[in-house]
Amino acid sequence: MIIRKSASELELMRHAGAVVAETITRVVEAVAPGVTTLELDRIAARVIADAGAEPSFLGYGGGGGRIAFPATICASINEEIVHGIPSADRVLRDGDLVSLDFGAIWEGFHADSAVTVFVGAPPGDEAKRLVVATEAALDAAIAVVRPGGRLSDIGHAIEQAAIAQGLGVVREYGGHGIGRAMHEDPFIQNWGAGGRGPEMKPGLVIAIEPMLTLGGDATRVRADGWTVDTADGSLAAHFEHTVAVTETGVEVLTAR
Repeated sequence: MIIRKSASELELMRHAGAVVAETITRVVEAVAPGVTTLELDRIAARVIADAGAEPSFLGYGGGGGRIAFPATICASINEEIVHGIPSADRVLRDGDLVSLDFGAIWEGFHADSAVTVFVGAPPGDEAKRLVVATEAALDAAIAVVRPGGRLSDIGHAIEQAAIAQGLGVVREYGGHGIGRAMHEDPFIQNWGAGGRGPEMKPGLVIAIEPMLTLGGDATRVRADGWTVDTADGSLAAHFEHTVAVTETGVEVLTAR
């Protein structure tokens, strides 16, 4: 069931979004060769706590033989697409591509956002093309969010942006509704024809998150039960914003 948010609920989500945005800024500032992903996680935990908020990811999704997510952020390096677990053993190296995913809860409401950044040295041409195109795909998707649009317009915009750059689109994972739960209806795939699915109406809040690769779309989950890799080992990038449909268009709640 799709849950549209009231004006007062949207205000709480704006605050959650502002906490996420500040956390991203602080963590990205710390990205450098020699830094561990656990150090980045600790920075995020401190920023979220200092804001009086709670992390969305810590303790999420246990059961069915899988451990609950044990960290504040997801940190996914190079061929890792999403859900990488921060660790003292994961040391960032010059030239790495790291995707960082963040969530925070303010008075019961979540916001969710992700970025992909380079570590140290200037990136190679292909890695730079991937990251620029993935962020552009997010921008293209946000641009089609409006009252009266259809949810499949989002995935269509992402796929067309990827095709234009010859990039793979991850199909097994996608965007989602968000509010009192981090993952609510609807699921938003990052591919497919436009003009289909539920109508976008004011009060709808969704997390849009293109995941593109330099190779194919197949994925595999590591033995930790969380980290998702490209099956062919190609580089992946991930960007995300939480956005609300308004009476006149769209508001990005996690804008930095």
